[in-house]
Amino acid sequence: MQTPKVPISIDTLSVNTIRLLCAEAIQEANSGHPGLPMGAAPAAYALWSKILRHNPANPHWPDRDRFVLSAGHGSTLLYSLLHLFGYGLSLNDLKNFRQTGSKTPGHPEYGHTTGVEATTGPLGQGIANAAGMALAEKYLAAKFNRPGHDIVSHYTFALCGDGCLMEGISAEAASLAGTLGLGKLIVLYDSNNITIEGDTKIAFRENVRQRFEAYGWHVQLVPDGSDLDAIAGAIKAAKRETERPSLIEIKTIIGCGAPNKQGKPSAHGEPLGRDEIQAAKANLGWPFTDSFYVPDEVRAHIETLRAGLERFEDDWNSLVASYQQNYPEDYAEWEAWHDAVDPAPFEAGDFWDYDKDLATRLSSEIVLNKAARLVPNLFGGSADLAPSTKTIMKGRGDFSKENPTGANLHFGIREHAMTAIANGIALHGGLRPYMSGFMVFSDYMKPAMRLSALMGLPVISVLTHDSIGVGEDGPTHQPVEQLASLRGIPGQTVIRPCDTKETAAAWYLALTRTNSPTAIALTRQTTKLLPETGRGALKGGYILRGWETPDIILMATGSEVQLIYEAYDLLEQKGVKTRVASMPSLEIFEEQPESYKESVLPKAVRARLAVEAGVSQGWHKYTGLDGDIIAIDTFGASGPFGDLFKKYGFTVENIVRRALRLLNR
Repeated sequence: MQTPKVPISIDTLSVNTIRLLCAEAIQEANSGHPGLPMGAAPAAYALWSKILRHNPANPHWPDRDRFVLSAGHGSTLLYSLLHLFGYGLSLNDLKNFRQTGSKTPGHPEYGHTTGVEATTGPLGQGIANAAGMALAEKYLAAKFNRPGHDIVSHYTFALCGDGCLMEGISAEAASLAGTLGLGKLIVLYDSNNITIEGDTKIAFRENVRQRFEAYGWHVQLVPDGSDLDAIAGAIKAAKRETERPSLIEIKTIIGCGAPNKQGKPSAHGEPLGRDEIQAAKANLGWPFTDSFYVPDEVRAHIETLRAGLERFEDDWNSLVASYQQNYPEDYAEWEAWHDAVDPAPFEAGDFWDYDKDLATRLSSEIVLNKAARLVPNLFGGSADLAPSTKTIMKGRGDFSKENPTGANLHFGIREHAMTAIANGIALHGGLRPYMSGFMVFSDYMKPAMRLSALMGLPVISVLTHDSIGVGEDGPTHQPVEQLASLRGIPGQTVIRPCDTKETAAAWYLALTRTNSPTAIALTRQTTKLLPETGRGALKGGYILRGWETPDIILMATGSEVQLIYEAYDLLEQKGVKTRVASMPSLEIFEEQPESYKESVLPKAVRARLAVEAGVSQGWHKYTGLDGDIIAIDTFGASGPFGDLFKKYGFTVENIVRRALRLLNR
């Protein structure tokens, strides 16, 4: 049908198109959040149509601007933009919003919908992801840009709401972003003063702009969220501020356009209703009757914009071609940094050679620094614990506002934001991020670790002080349930090595796995370097010593492998045919063929004893109904680690006693 002439500007018509597409998609699903998309549509449209450097024809080109919808419940806003700008979402995809198997899930999912830069939904995560992306941009620009050849020069934008800024993770991330001077991070704050429970004054009365000024941010206010020129002007001003990240508070009306619901909590998270959508169309001067209608003028207008967007990548490709000609070695390195880690160099040197008894956190320090020479785009640090977690790369410098070429990142005491920022670094591309902390504080990291796994990001977590072996710090710092908790995250790989050789295998696995995060659990106390350990750990579980047809199988991880190794000798003296299996990663072991798993843990051997200084949860799968587990299903206590291991039964003598009990001897 022909679009009738309408007495409004093309920009206003485009904004209203977005508003109504969002409202109708949510109504069709009878589920969703119309409030933010309708209120923030002008801000998002101003950014996408007038500022954002992107190319729908190639959504992944490296120097594009990034847009992260931190307020992920407003997903229809992003989906409408992706549809209009030609990212491959059809009107049918919008009509299938929130339906099983659709390209338009309830919250944006990275890797599922083209154009979605990060999986968001849990509020505040997207702000921290965006900080990670901006951090990666700053480091890569300092590393690769050359005079007249700024091949890394883009901005990261995040759209958030009041809820994102109430979450503690956003405060952690904003504080670090200000400290590091991430001048190419720009946050658009959809400030509508409404949450599910009502007006924000019931729980959120702070002056957000003053808070961000205190963080060291550049702050602006746009008092009218429908003023496209003011919004675009504020974004341009933010881009000119190169020393500080920017927050633009944009005062909006939630559900703007729906005359009976705008400004009310009910607009936040429930469909408007068909009558209210009709009322909104009348209120907005919408002359079209069809649902999911995009006026011809809007199609033509955005097609013109889209054609202009391709020049951004064309210009960049020309610049890169010149860069390749003038700086061929740098270009080759740039290409390598954007590829998967090459395993070949790990075989050429001394990566697998070790000869000392060490705490595995000290083993990890040695291995990490060997790996850093083989993987030059390793980038990471700790939550103010590097002297304890041993995660400094020697000779690589410290990243700071003043020194963006340093590869060691100090996250400060911000475990939650650290993890989400690492996700953002991985999402950006070009770097292999790692982070570290005490294992017990993985509880602070877990929401973002869960999203690492959901997105399949190869983020590495180095988690030290991994058991009651922490000792005198006591039960507050002794992880007992954390290993099971981390193993319970679908897609997460957990590796708990028993000595330095297995620690090398853990790092090798973490660096060469491309579609899952890896948590490496490391000891505070010294472990013995065992003769038979090594690359068998690459299969997650393997036989260290023992009989081809054993009476009993002893299995363990981490420091407890040494105990079952020694128990073998005592059991041999008692005539017990024993097999000792190290099981550093249950997830990787489960990836092996059934034939291999059977060779390590034959089903015919029902007498099995697992030993791990954590809760027993998860081990019953391997011990079966006839087996036993030496674990700690209580909290620990404060005292020297040796005393605690005796107190809770982690001794060679107790292992032998329990093994004999299983065999009725």
